[in-house]
Amino acid sequence: MPRVITTPNTEELLPAAARNNAEWCAAVCRGGAFSADGWSSARRTPPLYPDAVTLTRHASAAALLAGTDTDSPGCSVKDSFADLDLGPAGFEVLFEARWIHRPAGVPVPAAPGLEWSRVRTVAELEAWETAWDGGECTGLFHPGLLTGDIALLAGSAGGVVVAGAVASVAAGVVGLSNVFTAEGTPADEAWRGGLTAVAQLWPDLPVVGYESGDDLDTAVRHGFTVLGPLRVWLHSSSRQDTA
Repeated sequence: MPRVITTPNTEELLPAAARNNAEWCAAVCRGGAFSADGWSSARRTPPLYPDAVTLTRHASAAALLAGTDTDSPGCSVKDSFADLDLGPAGFEVLFEARWIHRPAGVPVPAAPGLEWSRVRTVAELEAWETAWDGGECTGLFHPGLLTGDIALLAGSAGGVVVAGAVASVAAGVVGLSNVFTAEGTPADEAWRGGLTAVAQLWPDLPVVGYESGDDLDTAVRHGFTVLGPLRVWLHSSSRQDTA
């Protein structure tokens, strides 16, 4: 019997996507605190990761920022519903993106050419991060991430990692993030390979994430639909990229 594909409504999926992403940020940052409306870290988070993530619409900006360090450079907030005004608190919009969703059970086109596997050892993790970074492993992705609910996925050619993605389970969905390919490897290879691995690991869960620009176009080409906007705010005392 064919699998029946159901699509939860947007008002269910958006909070789930935000919570899933916050759980991933907490795992990378090794802590932080959750409240009903958000997640925040009292200490500066690693590069590319926010200091706070909203989990509900109209979350209190004051309450969220009370749990972060806004005095030292680099404080950033992921405004999951793009409905906060953090300008009065000294923040500027760093970038905007779109939450995306792909229902469970949607077939994934074959991904020829690369050998895909799940990262399981420290050595494999270092090779994966080196490929993700484009030449250096800084330890951002630590061994504590090699758990049952998080899968770092590696696509290799000739034993060398040339593509990858992260899949993380929380809030009843799979978050797909950090999709990358090395120079010379088509982006489609990473999306096909990552989605194939997710379908094998968690076939009954919908997939969510967020993207912008060309990456958003690529995600849509691979079966994702847009759920809604998000913004990342950066404290105006410094400028750095945050993802």
